[in-house]
Amino acid sequence: MKKSLVIGDLAASIPVIQGGMGVGVSLSRLAGNVAKCGGIGIISTAQIGYQEPGFDKHPIETNLKAVAKHIQRAKEIAKGGIVGVNIMVATKRYEEYVRAAVKAGADLIISGAGLPTMLPTLVEKSKTKIAPVVSTIKSASVICKLWDRKFKRCPDLVVIEGPKAGGHLGFTYEELESITQEGYEEEIKGILDVTGQYGEKYGRHIPVVIAGGIYDGEDMRHAMGLGADGVQVATRFVTTYECDASKAYKQAYLDAKREDIKIVKSPVGMPGRAIRNKFTERGVEERASSWKCHQCLERCNQKDIPYCITDALIHAVTGKLDQGLVFCGENAWRAEKLEHVSEVMEEFAQACPEV
Repeated sequence: MKKSLVIGDLAASIPVIQGGMGVGVSLSRLAGNVAKCGGIGIISTAQIGYQEPGFDKHPIETNLKAVAKHIQRAKEIAKGGIVGVNIMVATKRYEEYVRAAVKAGADLIISGAGLPTMLPTLVEKSKTKIAPVVSTIKSASVICKLWDRKFKRCPDLVVIEGPKAGGHLGFTYEELESITQEGYEEEIKGILDVTGQYGEKYGRHIPVVIAGGIYDGEDMRHAMGLGADGVQVATRFVTTYECDASKAYKQAYLDAKREDIKIVKSPVGMPGRAIRNKFTERGVEERASSWKCHQCLERCNQKDIPYCITDALIHAVTGKLDQGLVFCGENAWRAEKLEHVSEVMEEFAQACPEV
């Protein structure tokens, strides 16, 4: 029998979580189809309402309505499969996004871009499972210790996001330059030790999934060989027919060569991984212009940043690539063709170890 991913009373027959990708890359169509095929589909709430009327005037209120809309749509597609959301801690009015997702019936909330210190209180008395994203032994220890002390509980799932991931990264520029795969695998083992200790305390197994650089079945086997219960995969799903991004966005992945994948400085000061294009190659002075704030990130100060991250990501996902930032994982260059979600999931199902 193939190993499944069990999170409390939820069970995914294929231990694959499709990673949340914003803005607009993983919405209801992608998440619903991954869930339908036996994985866990994740909707990114980052500016999720960008296509909706009213977004320009009332972005947060529009986003909150869109959270419910996309969860419902994904669940209709999933036909009983597991549908969750990714909500960044750095999101402005984060608590309201969490409550909206819980109210809409999200099965799982994955939360990173900061430590979700208050997440347990926001899902109280609901069936929604919660999972922090961690990148280091220290961050895993901090969040587990805090939830244990303050809320008398442990995570339902832990996502370890490594340095090969896409988008904003939980590492400094110096760490990204010096860290090796072998070195990071020692960090993974340390995080597994931490989750094991808290799982033992609460008399349950805390499942752990590894994210960042997982592209095919071989990558999955290696990750699970380290002791993980499953994997989180994002980049591979961009070049599926069901992905919510535009054809031009997907083509950027198909056209990318290894040397086109680069670390860029996000306007909010964090390192991120993206595909080199005309936008990333322009100087700051060429990109800087006035814009209306879209109320996306809590700590974004408009007067101190060179361009709007929301505008750059919306331009990209809608196909205006020369004006857009195309986030990606380290292995985006490996994409050679468009696939159906069902084909990708079948590959991971075949690679899944026996139990």
